[in-house]
Amino acid sequence: MPTAGGVSRPVKIIPLQHPSVGAGSSSSSSNSPAAFFSGLATKWKRLTFLQFIDGLFPCYRWIRTYRWRDDFQVDLIAGLTIGIMLVPQAMSYAKLAGLEPIYGLYTGFVPIFVYAIFGSSRQLAIGPVALVSLLVSNVLRGIAGSSDELYIELAIVLALMVGILECIMGFLRLGWLLRFISHSVISGFTTASAFVIGLSQAKYFLGYNITQSSKIVPLIQSIIAGADQFAWPPFVMGSGILAVLLIMKHLGKSRKQFRFLRAAGPLTGVILGTTLAKIFHHPSISLIGEIPQGLPSFSVPKNFGYAKSLIPTAFLITGVAILESVGIAKALAAKNGYELDSSQELVGLGLANIFGSFFSSYPSTGSFSRSAVSNESGAKTGLSGIITGIVMGCALLFLTPLFEFIPQCALAAIVVSAVIGLVEYEEAIFLWRIDKKDFLLWIITCTTTLFLGIEIGVLIGVGVSLAFVIHESANPHIAVLGRLPGTTVYRNVQQYPEAYTYHGIVVVRIDAPIYFANTSYIKDRLRDYEVNVDNSIRRGPEVERIYFVILEMSPVTYIDSSAVQALKDLHQEYRSRDIQIAITNPNREVLLTLSKAGVVELIGKEWYFVRVHDAVQVCLQQVQSLHQTSSPAAESKPNRFERLLKQRGEDLSVAELESGQRKASASRNGDPNLEPLLSHKFTP
Repeated sequence: MPTAGGVSRPVKIIPLQHPSVGAGSSSSSSNSPAAFFSGLATKWKRLTFLQFIDGLFPCYRWIRTYRWRDDFQVDLIAGLTIGIMLVPQAMSYAKLAGLEPIYGLYTGFVPIFVYAIFGSSRQLAIGPVALVSLLVSNVLRGIAGSSDELYIELAIVLALMVGILECIMGFLRLGWLLRFISHSVISGFTTASAFVIGLSQAKYFLGYNITQSSKIVPLIQSIIAGADQFAWPPFVMGSGILAVLLIMKHLGKSRKQFRFLRAAGPLTGVILGTTLAKIFHHPSISLIGEIPQGLPSFSVPKNFGYAKSLIPTAFLITGVAILESVGIAKALAAKNGYELDSSQELVGLGLANIFGSFFSSYPSTGSFSRSAVSNESGAKTGLSGIITGIVMGCALLFLTPLFEFIPQCALAAIVVSAVIGLVEYEEAIFLWRIDKKDFLLWIITCTTTLFLGIEIGVLIGVGVSLAFVIHESANPHIAVLGRLPGTTVYRNVQQYPEAYTYHGIVVVRIDAPIYFANTSYIKDRLRDYEVNVDNSIRRGPEVERIYFVILEMSPVTYIDSSAVQALKDLHQEYRSRDIQIAITNPNREVLLTLSKAGVVELIGKEWYFVRVHDAVQVCLQQVQSLHQTSSPAAESKPNRFERLLKQRGEDLSVAELESGQRKASASRNGDPNLEPLLSHKFTP
């Protein structure tokens, strides 16, 4: 091949392996539904009996290796701690859900035993939680009054629906669908919900009824309108108990020696409130009243006539379970050194809700605060959950008469102290510093949830989140690459200003799959790069325009039919302007798609390379040849591409490139601007 010195320089490149279309068909067929179910059947047949039991009953994994001497003591302490914490919280959250306190105790009983058997997390503490209780109240009060029997029945039906939905998503492994909901949406939603929950408990502090609403404006208006009915006794008692709870919570988190105070807080608030109510009972301080004694009886959920109205809330509660409970469980599993299957975890939560619905439970899920206390208390296995369930059973059997004198303001203080931790203002500050787009998403979700209601707020937040995802996907990052001095490595010239490019060649990296939504954007950007040359340092023979466009496709994981057609159009457009496309490092599936569509033959197999290094080297020598032959007499010669293909056939035969037998004959006095990628001291 001609060089500055008039001699030919061989180029050794790594040959790209082109997969055959016939061989690739088997690969593509492996993704078909038939292959999927065939693979499942094969896995099922290979299962040993022990693996089958492990999959069906995750508790068997820790039962068969349980160390009674080492693990039982810590599991016992953790189980008792969570039980003591759960009893008052369960009654508080039931009141938040618009139910009688006994249904909170029921929800903290049967589901715990079921989850201990079918759940895979060994530290997750499930039961009633504030956020789910708010969602239950929000949907049910629009259908029935909280004192109606229908209200209770629909809460139980909702638990059954949530359980079925969680099981379906677990069995079909559909949890990935909720990955499109940004963490900013969840954080903004929980923060707004915390404010709504806190204000909904104000009636127990103020001593008068306020409007039940999931919107902040009606709540504030109702509080202001009833200010003339304000009563001091419940306010002083509730505020005092709340202060005690917050102090105990702070000491439990900040001082290791006072860690037990965090778990003992709710029980302390109940005991303190009951004692004060007994001593200084005032008519304005409302008490819980009589609570039925005994374990829940078996009953089949009924009144499915309103099931259609409950579907959105069932999906929302399932979303909370996946994004929060499963997230907490995975974090605790990683911290304690064992593996956790997200799908199995969803099935465990679903079965807990299904079985719970047959024993008068409303929807339950994993609690962040109780799970943290469980982990801090040293829980090793699911036995701690069983012990918690036993504590709840003892409370139902023997302690309910004592709960009659618990003041409502004490339970409200427990709820408020719990939801204060849901106000994630630190997350908002972090997002402001790191990513203004995520901060905007947080603000939108939080604001719309506060002012427009829970369902609308979540829908708007998810909609904006998906809009951001679609925008990023339709406008992918595309970079012009340059060579780092002294290397054969090519990087983004914006990130590495010292990287240099070559005259007549532009190297472009597409950092996303190419499909119908982003093909127009990619084509527009490529046209821009052809016209608007970047300001990086340029080397090599000086030519007046771009002759080669090299597409670095290693980040491209997928390409669809629209992208294939776009590449064909782009090739024809470039061909009409004497510009050649070269493609480097496509993955096997992308290359197979291009081969099936005829794009490989259209562009030419010789223009597909393993490395950017190889493509630039070949194109650079072609540019050098063009630079030498650019003269008026050259216009009568054959088409430029015919000439280039002829040169490649003469000087760069596949056999020579693969064998590397051709000896270097470049003159040491060659043009230094050519700067071939392979150093002169290496013999190809």
